[in-house]
Amino acid sequence: MTVVGLIRHGLTDWNTEKRVQGQTDIPLNAFGRKQAELLSHRMKDEDWDYIYASDLGRAHETASYIANVKQMEVTTDQRLREMFCGQIEGTTLEERVAKWGEDWSQLDLGVETHQQIAARGVSFIQDVIERHPNQKVLIVSHGALLSLTLMDLIPHENIEAHIHNTSVTTLQHINSRWECLKYNCISHLDGLAPETV
Repeated sequence: MTVVGLIRHGLTDWNTEKRVQGQTDIPLNAFGRKQAELLSHRMKDEDWDYIYASDLGRAHETASYIANVKQMEVTTDQRLREMFCGQIEGTTLEERVAKWGEDWSQLDLGVETHQQIAARGVSFIQDVIERHPNQKVLIVSHGALLSLTLMDLIPHENIEAHIHNTSVTTLQHINSRWECLKYNCISHLDGLAPETV
């Protein structure tokens, strides 16, 4: 049985401004670093064997907080990057409507498809199962990548809730099936002002 912990990176300024980040390499802001610090406190006494992360700074830095307290190395993989959002990266909804009109989402603006991003995530998870049988693996990535990958892995679960920054979702792989043990948990942020996006 392999256990996988899926974590979304901490908050960034573009999250706060509701700008599409995509694969633009936006760093954590001060609040995001506080979230990552609290997450690392939570993980300090939990049993994990490996940590993987997207190579984008906001995910890698979030993973590094955990790695530092657990004295582990972070391994990066480009498949864990956020959805590539083409021409809309860096824009707010208002800016997209102003530039392309109300039907902007129907235009070909170079955005990666849901199928493509889910395939990246599932491919990585399959490699984890093969590489780390019967071990516990943390994966720090991004909202769209995690949401779409989870829809593929556990379609039988209710996972419609928006994935919070630094939330933890835990899955176990047993008898060729994924089971969700915990979804979108941010108990480590209790008491912190609700600025997550």
